[in-house]
Amino acid sequence: MKLPIQNPKTNNYQSLEDIQARKDELLDQLHTENTHFSAKWNQLFMAKEDHSKTAFIGGLLVNGITVLDFILTARKLYKNYGFIFGLGKKKKKK
Repeated sequence: MKLPIQNPKTNNYQSLEDIQARKDELLDQLHTENTHFSAKWNQLFMAKEDHSKTAFIGGLLVNGITVLDFILTARKLYKNYGFIFGLGKKKKKK
């Protein structure tokens, strides 16, 4: 959602009351947009209520694959670059 851009030169304020009225109008608009944004943000992070066995097993499978991928990546990095931190042996060039 894009906010409307207004050119400040188009607003002609004649008195302090005009400025205060515009300030109140902008404050109301800000509160309205803030409630819309908060609702969208909360909707984004709501937990999904799916308690079926297939969803549970699928979640375990995905988490297991993620852990396995992390372990393999960490092992490869340790094997190839561990010598930088003094953890592994440096490969000898022939």
